[in-house]
Amino acid sequence: MIKTGAQILWECLEQQGVTTVFGYPGGAILPAYDALKFSNIHHVLVRHEQGAAHMADGYARASGRVGVAIATSGPGATNLVTGIATAMLDSSPIVCITGQVGSKLIGSDAFQETDITGVTLPVTKHNYLVTQASEVAQTISEAFYVARSGRPGPVLVDITKDAQQSSCEFDGRPVAPQLPGYRPDFSPTSEEYKQALELIHNSKRPVILAGHGIILSGAMDEVRAFAEKTNIPVGLTLLGLGGFPASHPLSLGMMGMHGEAWLNTTIQEADLLIAFGMRFDDRVTGNLKTYAPNAKKIHIEIDRAEVNKNVKVDVALVGDLKAVLRELLPNVKVQERREWLAYIDRLKGDSAVRDIQNLPDNGHLYAAHVINGLWRETRDRDTVIVTDVGQHQMWEAQYYKHEKPRTLITSGGLGTMGFALPAAIGVKAARPEADVWVVVGDGGFQMTMCELATMVQENLKVNIAIINNGYLGMIRQWQEFFYDRNYEASPILSPNFVKLADAFGIRSVAVTQRSQVVPTVEMAHNHKGPVLIDFQVEQEDSVYPMVAAGAALHEMIRRPNPIVETATDA
Repeated sequence: MIKTGAQILWECLEQQGVTTVFGYPGGAILPAYDALKFSNIHHVLVRHEQGAAHMADGYARASGRVGVAIATSGPGATNLVTGIATAMLDSSPIVCITGQVGSKLIGSDAFQETDITGVTLPVTKHNYLVTQASEVAQTISEAFYVARSGRPGPVLVDITKDAQQSSCEFDGRPVAPQLPGYRPDFSPTSEEYKQALELIHNSKRPVILAGHGIILSGAMDEVRAFAEKTNIPVGLTLLGLGGFPASHPLSLGMMGMHGEAWLNTTIQEADLLIAFGMRFDDRVTGNLKTYAPNAKKIHIEIDRAEVNKNVKVDVALVGDLKAVLRELLPNVKVQERREWLAYIDRLKGDSAVRDIQNLPDNGHLYAAHVINGLWRETRDRDTVIVTDVGQHQMWEAQYYKHEKPRTLITSGGLGTMGFALPAAIGVKAARPEADVWVVVGDGGFQMTMCELATMVQENLKVNIAIINNGYLGMIRQWQEFFYDRNYEASPILSPNFVKLADAFGIRSVAVTQRSQVVPTVEMAHNHKGPVLIDFQVEQEDSVYPMVAAGAALHEMIRRPNPIVETATDA
């Protein structure tokens, strides 16, 4: 059958299981939009192309499927770049499809022409320029395969306008990817397994460092079985939260710059680190020269390029985490490690319990109160928290206890402000039955608040908690600690968020007192439509502990007076 490249595009997307795409039309992609009338795929009209990429990203993270974003050439395509880079740093499988000027105009500086494959080369797993209709099916097949296989990530497909408009023979049968040089998976050797087992059995003070790879691999059960059989405590990266239950006796919480004090100390005193699907990011390690100086290191990682990139390891098991753990589990010995676990418990002390519910209310509303109240009211539901980037992100990681995977969606590697609202729209599209909450600062919210219109147009029930402190909070904190309180460019003026939400037809309320937090969260849950809550919190609160840039992991800045209503020093 003869079909246009645009028709083939939508048919191939349906073959890949795509039901929803996020995009914004324009001249160079208009033939594809015209052909959408032949497809059952639902198109979500965003208000800015960056929002489309974040929505596709949120969709992918919440569901485990590939998210799809669409934009036109030139500014439409370049507006996707921040979202693509966000997905790249956090290993999120998305496919971005962009229109391009006609193939004969490429290189002529035609209207809205940009070399988007050149622009995105450093922030994609792979990208394609399609100039003929006959190339569409093969390219889409390969793009989805590359995006989801091995270490997931973003792929861009740039399709010229004439490739969309021209026709070719297409029989509708799925096309197999042809990537003879692409080897996304590896299998460790028996000798490498033997070396890893020897280190595990000889260690007295081991720690598991669990990253995003646990969730991407679907290895939650294997990680738990491994930890319980060996009695090795588990520390989590920001993106690993939910991959191991927060309430588990072996869980030590989050590590790193704003991680738990006892966990950072534990890592520094360990004799063995077993890294599960994490990449030893600088926010996790602190100063590499002083990082876990007495520890041997085992790294289980699917991306060989990450091995020995930041931290030199003693044994590398390159492969899918789930498969590697299934090989290790039958051969690993049962061990008790009572002394080591008792020592860690002593490190925790009273700070192990962030129970701020019973502390006196002195009239101040802190972000910790908001997160704690949100956790208490939503923890027994199918809840997904989508955070932006900044202080509120770290408070959420500290005060919201995630028990299940894919319940925290956040920008880790790139730290993209403006991520939360559009990503939450993608999450809700992927999981309409879930109770989706946006936790966002007043700064990041203003970057993409135009997507409120998308949320309303799509009739999506998403609740928004703005942690409003009148500052770019993390910037202000750094200025307080390291720049002699010179608050240059960190105070931020915001609109009346309640009136703004009202303009979009969204129910909204401002909260200034601690006693209002729980009732307002409950109201939001019970309301049929979206709700925006402007939590006006204490302005000059800081996230503790904090490992300063360049400092050793155990050299933490602690809360000056830990006996405050916000929480312990932890």
